[in-house]
Amino acid sequence: MSSLALEYHRSPGRFLAARGLSRTRSRVGGTLAGALAPLRLVRNGDPELPKGDGWTRVSPTLSGICGSDLGLLHGTASPYLGPLTSPPFVLGHEVVGTTLDDLPGIAKGTRVVLDSVLSCRVRGLPPCESCQEGQTNRCDHITSGHLAPGLQTGFCADTGGGWSQRMVAHEEQLHPIPDSLSDQRAVLVEPLACAIHSVRRVPIPPGASVLVVGAGTVGLFTVLALRQLTEAGSIHVVAKYRHQQEKARQLGATEVVEPGRALRAVRRMTSALAHRPEIGSEFLLGGADFAFECTGGSSGLDTALRSVRAGGTVLLSGMPTAGADLTPLWFRELNLVGAYATRQREPGGPEEDTSSDFAKAVALAASAPLDGYVERYPLHHWRQALEHASSAGSAGSIKIAFDLSLEG
Repeated sequence: MSSLALEYHRSPGRFLAARGLSRTRSRVGGTLAGALAPLRLVRNGDPELPKGDGWTRVSPTLSGICGSDLGLLHGTASPYLGPLTSPPFVLGHEVVGTTLDDLPGIAKGTRVVLDSVLSCRVRGLPPCESCQEGQTNRCDHITSGHLAPGLQTGFCADTGGGWSQRMVAHEEQLHPIPDSLSDQRAVLVEPLACAIHSVRRVPIPPGASVLVVGAGTVGLFTVLALRQLTEAGSIHVVAKYRHQQEKARQLGATEVVEPGRALRAVRRMTSALAHRPEIGSEFLLGGADFAFECTGGSSGLDTALRSVRAGGTVLLSGMPTAGADLTPLWFRELNLVGAYATRQREPGGPEEDTSSDFAKAVALAASAPLDGYVERYPLHHWRQALEHASSAGSAGSIKIAFDLSLEG
C-alpha cells in the first residue's frame, strides 16, 4: 500500500537562500511554497518496522506544524542541529493517530499521541544516564543504535513523521488517549506537554512574578501551565495580536501588553527602576522573578533579559536564534535555563508516572478552554498550510495542522 508523505530534502544552497529571504521578509511567492522549498510531496510504500520489539505502524489523523519545523524550512534553524537529523525525512512530531499493529498493552486501532524523542530504548540501546533518570529528552544516543540519527520523530529518515499517511513509532513513545478527547484537542497534547516541562524546569515559589514573552502556541500553553501547575502570582504576557491577547487572558494572564510596553508593565508590577542607554533598548534594575522566552527570536530574548531582577531566571522555551545582548546575563547574574521537549518521568520516579508531562498534558487538553485553536489543511495543500502557519499571528490563528483524513 502506498501512502502520501511530505519529505524534506536538505540542500545547502536552498537553505542559505531561504535564510536570506526570511531576513528580508520576502518570500518570492513564498519561501516555503516556491522553487526554493526543500519539500517534495511523494508516495511511499508502507513503512517497514525497524529492528527490535515494540514497534508499530501509525496512521496519523492530525499533525501540527511547529515553529521548529518552520525554522528549518525558513533557514533560520541553527546549523548545530544538522548532525542530529538524517535527511531525507518526513517532518511532523505533533501527532495524533491510530496504531496499525498490536503491541503488549496497546491494541491495534488504539488512538495515541506521540512523544517524539528517539531515546535509548527506542534505539535498542542500554540507557544512558539521562534515560535511566527518566529524562529521555536529554538522551546522549540520538545519533546511535539501529535508527538513523534523529533528535525526534519528524527528523529521522527511518521513522517517518506526522506529515504523512503512515509512519512508525515505538511503544515507548505512545500515549493512548480517551475517546472523549477530540483529535483537535489531542493534537495539542505534545506542545502542551513541552510547555508543562518548561514550567517544571524551575521551582516557582508562591507569589512569584512572571513575564511570558510571546503568545503563540508555546507562550499561551506556558501561561496555562503556570496557572494550573504553580502558585505564581502576577503573570504578565507580551502578545502582539488581539486574538493572542484575548486567549492569554482566558488562560489566566494577569495583564497582557503589546511588545513595546513590556518593560513599562513589568516596572509597574515590581516597582523596578528603568534606565535607557544612549544606544540600545531600555532595561530595568529590579524586575520580574522569572521570564519565559517563547518566541525563539533575539528581540524576545533581549526583552526577557532586560526585564528580570538581579539573580532572576530567564527560561528559553522557543528554539533560539542568535543576536541578543547578553550583558544583563553577566551584570545581573541571571540564571539562563533551557527547556527542550518533555521528560518521561521525574528523576528517580516510578516507570508509570501519572504526573509525567504527557499525563498532565492529556488532562489539561481535555479541561482547558482550547476550542478553536486548530485549523486544518489536507496534505495536498501543503503550500497554503505552511504559508498560513508562517503568518499565523497576523492571520488570527494559533495552530495549523495537516488533516490526513482528508487524503484519499
